[in-house]
Amino acid sequence: MFKKLFRFLLKIMGWFFAISIGLVIVYKWVPVPVTPLMVIRTVQQVSSGEKVVWKHDWESIDNISKNLQLAVICSEDQNFLNHYGFDMKAIEKAIAFNKKGKRTRGASTISQQTAKNVFLWPHRSWVRKGLEAYFTFLIELVWSKERIMEVYLNSVEMGNGIYGAEAAAQHWFRKPAANLRQQEAAAIAAVLPSPLRYRANPATNYIQSRKNWITRQMRFFGPLNYD
Repeated sequence: MFKKLFRFLLKIMGWFFAISIGLVIVYKWVPVPVTPLMVIRTVQQVSSGEKVVWKHDWESIDNISKNLQLAVICSEDQNFLNHYGFDMKAIEKAIAFNKKGKRTRGASTISQQTAKNVFLWPHRSWVRKGLEAYFTFLIELVWSKERIMEVYLNSVEMGNGIYGAEAAAQHWFRKPAANLRQQEAAAIAAVLPSPLRYRANPATNYIQSRKNWITRQMRFFGPLNYD
C-alpha cells in the first residue's frame, strides 16, 4: 500500500514539474491569456452582485511606455535588473522592519510578483510562498528580464477589473499605454500596492505624494536598459 501511495505521489510530482516547466517555456513567447486573480475577482464580483468588469488587453513591451516600465521598477523593485529573482538586502530590511512595529513590509521583487500573478493565487500562505519561489526561479532561468517585465505589465492588477498596462492607461487616462507621460506612469505605479483601494486619476493627496517620490526616483535611476 505504501509503495502504491509513493508511486502515486511521484507521478503527481512528475506531472506538476512537467506542466509547470512546460507553461513557463510556452509563456516565454505566448501572451498570458488569463490569470488566477482575474478568475477570482470575477467570481467575487458575481457573488456580491456587482457588475462584472474584466479589462485586459495584451500589448508587446514595445507598445508600453518606457515611462511606465521605469516607474514600476522605481516603485516596486529598484534592483530588478541586477538580482536573480530575490533581493536579499530588501528581505533583510523587511525582516528587521517587521520585528520593530505593528505594520509589515514586504520584499517581493517584480519577478516574484510576476510568478504569483501568472501561476498562483493571491492569499498568503507558506505553501504559496514556496511555490512562488519555485516559479520565480523558473522564470528567471527561462525568461529574459525584458520578458518578465512584459508579462508583469500585462498581468498585474491596476484597478477594479483592470489588468495590465493597456487597460490601465485607457481606464485612467483615456490613452494607449505607449503614450503615457512620466506623471501618468508614476500615478499608475503609485496605486500598485493596493489597486482596489486607490485611484490613479484624479489622485488623492497620498497618491500624489507617491507620484512625486516615484518621479524623483525615475530621474535618479536614469535611462532604462535591459542589456
